[in-house]
Amino acid sequence: MDKLLTVEEASDLLHTSVRFVRRLVAERRIEFVKLGRHVRIPESALMAFVVAGTVAPMHATDVTSKRGRAA
Repeated sequence: MDKLLTVEEASDLLHTSVRFVRRLVAERRIEFVKLGRHVRIPESALMAFVVAGTVAPMHATDVTSKRGRAA
């Protein structure tokens, strides 16, 4: 079983504000567990969120392929 993190621990791990993590939970953009009135976030859910938002780098050929101009 994954380690369940508090909102504060999740924000520390992501290096974001607590408010950002609470917004992710409120908008149902990240998986979470409700324990009574407490919210816990599985560590794997944070990693999945980061992976889903990861953008691959562009290569020089990708940048200049549009009409020969750099973006």
